Amino acid sequence: MYLKKIEGPRAVTLPDGSIMTRADLPVADTRRWVASRKASVVKGIRHGLLTAEEACSLYALSEEELEEWLNAVNQHGEAALKATTIQKYRQP
Repeated sequence: MYLKKIEGPRAVTLPDGSIMTRADLPVADTRRWVASRKASVVKGIRHGLLTAEEACSLYALSEEELEEWLNAVNQHGEAALKATTIQKYRQP
């Protein structure tokens, strides 16, 4: 079996004991960003599976958009990533 050489780890252990691998991340050509896909990218960044720069280039995200996802999860949890609740958590 051939494994593609990559920078960084292939898998990380999350605080709840589960293992997250690069296969658990969304595919690179994702167009529809639901809350669960956003959350998996944020978890991957937080636990060292990929860097913010890798995520931006892989998923064609702006730094500001990714920063909003990270801040939303830090302040309000993963529920804040849902498109219908964004208005509730935004500051005027």
